[in-house]
Amino acid sequence: MSSKDSVNQQAIVREIGLITDANPNAKLEVVIYGQGLDIAVNGRSPQQASVEKIISSGKASFKVCAMTMKRNNINKDQLVPGVEVVPDGIYEIISKQQDGWGYIKVGH
Repeated sequence: MSSKDSVNQQAIVREIGLITDANPNAKLEVVIYGQGLDIAVNGRSPQQASVEKIISSGKASFKVCAMTMKRNNINKDQLVPGVEVVPDGIYEIISKQQDGWGYIKVGH
């Protein structure tokens, strides 16, 4: 997620639901960087309740780029509960692909 567009944020939540309904054992991870930061910050996204529910249900993990947080003066205490921090969002995606994960860019 690299977009702050609320339609894209809704699309992430919707796609996670569609995928996990079709395959409850799917392993999903949302990597957040750049302008997508708001979906990970407490109080900044209309999708926050949905993100918290997804995280608590184990349907997907949400990981945010530490460099993006630093550039935007956001600390871990400001994140939606359950959002994890990774050193570099793009490298997180690359690493997952090397481990055999697929990459799907969600947008409209």
